[in-house]
Order: sequence, then C-alpha cells, then structure tokens
Amino acid sequence: MAYKKKVFISYDYDNDRHYKNLLLAWDAHTLFDFSLYDHSVDVSVNSTNANYIKTVITRAIVDAPYFLVIVGRYTHSSAWVSWEIQKAAEQGRRIIAVKTDRENISPPALFGIGASWAMSFTYNAIRSAIDNA
Repeated sequence: MAYKKKVFISYDYDNDRHYKNLLLAWDAHTLFDFSLYDHSVDVSVNSTNANYIKTVITRAIVDAPYFLVIVGRYTHSSAWVSWEIQKAAEQGRRIIAVKTDRENISPPALFGIGASWAMSFTYNAIRSAIDNA
C-alpha cells in the first residue's frame, strides 16, 4: 500500500465547500489523506472565544505536512483563512495554493512564504503541486 500524503485543507466555508467536497471525493481514490476543520465559525479570529477553535485547527495543521488553500472568490477577505495560512507558515508546512478561477484575488498571507501553486483546480494540477511542494 502506498503512503498517503496528509494534507490540511484551508477554504472559505461559506463559499467554497463544494471544492472541499470535490477534494474529499478524490481522497477516497488517491494517494492523499485530506484533513480539515470543517465547521463554520461565526466567531472573530481575534475574539477570546476563538482560542479553542485555534487550538483544534493548529493541531490539525501540525499533524499534516502539507497545507492546501483553496482560493475562491472571497477567500482573500477571510480572516480565518489568513490566520490558517500564517499558522501553516509558522509551523513549516509545505503550502500549496489553488485558485478556483484565475481572476480570484490571492490572500495577502500567501505572498512571500514560498507557496507552490496548482495552475488549475484539477486533480492532476493539484496532485502535481503537492508532489512537488
């Protein structure tokens, strides 16, 4: 049995769940083991109420050597996705980004951290970006 690469998925829960679900469907038949914190959070990332959520997410990020961020139309304005990207960079994760549309704005947290990019939201492009991260 081949080793499965453990990949944490970061995404805008309100707008990009269907892309996350597609990754999980690929996971059932590929060499990846995707993990995520899959709950909508109606809490500010800077709130004291967010401490428990940050602890759980941090554990999941630390547990996965790879960090894949789905860059959807509104991802650039998600404080949670930006925080997750920063946490992944702090933890030395291999960061991969993929845009759902080439016109989407990249989150500023992705700049200057050595992220690898999948050039399209396809299985082959994402797999290649993960394999080469």
